[in-house]
Amino acid sequence: MTAHYKSLALLIAALLLAGCASTPPSNLGEIYNAPAQEIGDNRNPVIVIPGVLGTKLEDPSNNQPIWGAFTFGAADPDTAEGARLVALPMQQGVPLAQLRDDVQPTDVLDTLTLDIGLIRGVELGAYADILITLAAGKYRDETLGESGAIDYGGLHYTCFQFPYDWRRDVSEQAVTLHELVLDAQLANQQARGTTDPVKVDIIAHSMGGLVLRYYLRYGPNPLPEDGSMPPLTWEGADNVNTAILVGTPSAGSVLSLEQLVKGVNFAALITPTYQPAVLGTMPSLFQLLPRTRHNRVVDSATLEPIDIYDTDVWEQYQWGMADPDQQRILRQLLPDVPTDAQRREIAIDHLDKCLRKAEQLFAALDTPATPPAGCTIHLIAGDAIPTPDLLAVDAQTGKIHTIGTAPGDDTVARTSALMDERVGNPYTPRLKSPVAWDSVQFLSSNHLGLTKDRAFTNFVLYTLLEKPID
Repeated sequence: MTAHYKSLALLIAALLLAGCASTPPSNLGEIYNAPAQEIGDNRNPVIVIPGVLGTKLEDPSNNQPIWGAFTFGAADPDTAEGARLVALPMQQGVPLAQLRDDVQPTDVLDTLTLDIGLIRGVELGAYADILITLAAGKYRDETLGESGAIDYGGLHYTCFQFPYDWRRDVSEQAVTLHELVLDAQLANQQARGTTDPVKVDIIAHSMGGLVLRYYLRYGPNPLPEDGSMPPLTWEGADNVNTAILVGTPSAGSVLSLEQLVKGVNFAALITPTYQPAVLGTMPSLFQLLPRTRHNRVVDSATLEPIDIYDTDVWEQYQWGMADPDQQRILRQLLPDVPTDAQRREIAIDHLDKCLRKAEQLFAALDTPATPPAGCTIHLIAGDAIPTPDLLAVDAQTGKIHTIGTAPGDDTVARTSALMDERVGNPYTPRLKSPVAWDSVQFLSSNHLGLTKDRAFTNFVLYTLLEKPID
């Protein structure tokens, strides 16, 4: 058994033994002990989707960690070889969906493995906390059972992990998510000895909620390569009874623009630096940007909104891949391209494709629509922590800085989680959102702490175990 699964298994085992009684003053173990024991025909399988950075990535040819471990032998993006492993391929004239490498998603992360300890501040812990909540409801996790981390005594699995390549276009994940949904449904039917239709419940954290929202609307059908819209069929919703989104940036986050422009180091002196040109190869990160119509990025002098989906703007301000200082990184990523001019042309082409794909995803997700009967969509979000929400751009230097905050969870503003279309428009007293929320619950926790909050545990266990099924 790996150390990863040992630590997670111990946490879950401890909670199972305690029955959540260690969470004063409300004894959730006592409240949910009876419904947790009822593992019968009325219990849907549950799928858990992590957020960005929440899945381990490996090179299957030699089991080399690409993301999820910072130990000897892991891919180091501070080196040319490591940068190429972490980044996605670029090629002019080739659609994003066809630009693939050999990297594969393996496990969902609860911690990162480091030679010198654990780091904080990335999308970690949330998944383990969700599993702990589900364990209190007596859900049996397939991955933990198959790995031997927990012995369920031969009982069938009712909880399933969804690892995915968080670097790639969000809509691409709908295909593999659908495959897991079908597997979970079949496993449930076989365990019950029936062919009756089975629905699943899904809990998704952060960017995982965008994957879920897309799947509900369009099923296993990625965005068309010609830029058009897929038909809104609600094919995914036909398979889902309860969808719970946790801290999902439905309207994006200004922090994503900062990271794409400046790069990011998740823990100084511990983890390597992820340069803007490396991050800029990843379509999903552009799909976390705020909408232009919400006016979250403005000119510092005039306060007029800036269209951050205009490739010329990125070139004008020398952002990300358009930054001349990133030529050194582009030489690492494109070693077979002979000149800097050609490398820049390929990089700008890739940047433009990522921006167009982001706009296409937003158009698909932002169309107001109500799911069919039998599928409910719930939101858990933070609203008590000042969260960066407004950026100003210096027209002379292109430098960006935060000039405004809004209530949120320190990463996702409350209005973004709600997909509040009043932002950037005259105020109206009632929420305007393209998402038909069945319920919304606000917590005082930060982005990573939402799934640790007792109110989260209480809401999830009630919704999955006690709430009447329509």
